[in-house]
Amino acid sequence: MKEEVAKIIDKIRPSLQADGGDVKLVDVDDEKGIVKVKLLGACQGCPMSTMTIKNGIERVLKEKVPGVKEVKPV
Repeated sequence: MKEEVAKIIDKIRPSLQADGGDVKLVDVDDEKGIVKVKLLGACQGCPMSTMTIKNGIERVLKEKVPGVKEVKPV
């Protein structure tokens, strides 16, 4: 599952980079379906970062990768 998640994050990354941010895949827990990511650059500490993770990254990963249940920031 980690490879699938990494591929999708690579597709999401340009959108974040266009706004001066980035995302790094930290860990994938296959058993629990939890993906941990770290927001970088302008995304780090941004008041909209929770929405970026939940409404952006998490939504796309749930649609594209079976087994993903949640995305958490680290």
